[in-house]
Amino acid sequence: MRTERLGLLALLVVTLVWGTTFPAMKLLSSVLDALQIIWLRFAIALVVLAPLWRGMRRSELRWGLLLGGLLFLAFWLQVEGLARTTSNRNAFVTGLNVLVVPLLAMLALGRRYGWRLWAACAMACAGMVLMFHEDEPWNLGDSLTLASTVFYAVYILALEESTRRNLLLPLRPTRMAAVQASVMLAAASALLLVRGGAWPWQRLPQLDTAAWIALVYLGLLASVVVVTLQAWGQQRVDAMRSAIVFGLEPVFAALTAWVLLGERLGLAGLAGATLIVGALVFSQLQPPPRVQMSA
Repeated sequence: MRTERLGLLALLVVTLVWGTTFPAMKLLSSVLDALQIIWLRFAIALVVLAPLWRGMRRSELRWGLLLGGLLFLAFWLQVEGLARTTSNRNAFVTGLNVLVVPLLAMLALGRRYGWRLWAACAMACAGMVLMFHEDEPWNLGDSLTLASTVFYAVYILALEESTRRNLLLPLRPTRMAAVQASVMLAAASALLLVRGGAWPWQRLPQLDTAAWIALVYLGLLASVVVVTLQAWGQQRVDAMRSAIVFGLEPVFAALTAWVLLGERLGLAGLAGATLIVGALVFSQLQPPPRVQMSA
C-alpha cells in the first residue's frame, strides 16, 4: 500500500507539472509551430538524458521505441490543437483520458473494473463538462486535442503493459525516458525535413525572455523529470487509477492559465474542479473489511 501511495504521489507531481505546461506551450505557439516546439523541447531533454543510453537493455529499447512513438503522436496533436483553441479547452479535452483509458482497456484488453472506479470516472467527467465553460462551439483545435487524448490513453495502457511483462527485471524509468526523448527528437526532425522551411534553431532569436523560460521549463522539468516520474509511478499504480489522477490536469491548467494568461473560471468551472478532486479522493477509498461472525 505504501508503494502504491508513493506511486500516486509521483503521478500527482506529474499531473501538476503537466497542468503548468499548457500556458507555456500556448506562449511558445505564437512564435513556433508544433514540430518546432517538440524538437527544441526534446533536444534540451536529450542534453541530460543522452548519457543514459549506455548500458541500455534490449527490452528497454524495444518498449521505449514503442512508447516514444505513441508519445510523439499525442504531443504533436496536442500542440497542434493548442494553437487553434484556448489553453483551458485544450487541457479539459486532454483530461478526458480518465474516460478513454477504461473504455480502451475494456474493448482491447477485456478488463473489468469495480463500481468505485467507474463512479470516480463519472464524477471526473462531470467535472470536466462543468469546467468546459466557454460558449464557443467545438472547433478543429478541440478535435485535434481529442485525437491526442486517444493516443495518450494508449500510451498509458502500454506503459502499464510494459511493467506487467517485465516483472522479473523491471524496466528502468530513466533509460525509458532517454529512448522516448530520442524518438521524439528523431520523429520531429523527420517531419521537419519532409515539410521544409525554417528549422527550430533559426527561430530562437525571436524568443523573448518569457519564451526562453517556458522552453527550458518544458525541456527539463516537463520532459526529463516528468517522463521519468510517470514511468516510475505507473510501475506502482494501475492504468485506471493513473487516468483518474491525470484527470486533475485541467484543474492545475486552469489555475496556471488564470495566473499567467488571465483565463478565468466561473462558478461552474470551480464546481467542476471540485468534482474532479473529489473523484480522485473517492477512487482511493478502500471498502471496509468484512467482519466474520463467529458461531
